[in-house]
Amino acid sequence: MRSRLMYPHPLMSEPAPDATASAQLIVRAEDLASALRFEPGDDFPAVFATSRLVALMEVAAARVLRPHLGPGQLSVGTSVEILHTAATPLGGTVTAIAVLRRQEGKLFVFEVTASDDAGEVGRGTHKRAIVSSERLVSGAAKRGPAAS
Repeated sequence: MRSRLMYPHPLMSEPAPDATASAQLIVRAEDLASALRFEPGDDFPAVFATSRLVALMEVAAARVLRPHLGPGQLSVGTSVEILHTAATPLGGTVTAIAVLRRQEGKLFVFEVTASDDAGEVGRGTHKRAIVSSERLVSGAAKRGPAAS
């Protein structure tokens, strides 16, 4: 991995090949797919939502990079390719594990897996980039309703 040479915002230190981090949660009502009701008629099952699975996997990957970030830097997700392979009920514990596999230009590529008390619930690939927090927020502000 050569982020110091390939990325305009160098990391303070290089993550080790195959660096790993995890994130864990106990599934609450707000983590269920059934909580995703944006309008009448939206009806989803009372099991762990795929969107929350992806979020947990992102947190695990961000934790791999976090100790290597400089002041004003953060990592952001740029893509996810996830299979949600099993349902987890309310109260289940889900653990996501991210393993840094390689760097592709500016992107850090992670293998992500997740399991609950009964076994695997998801797996896939997630990519993250290092960005300036200030630049990201100012860019988003230009897209917001106040920018119109």
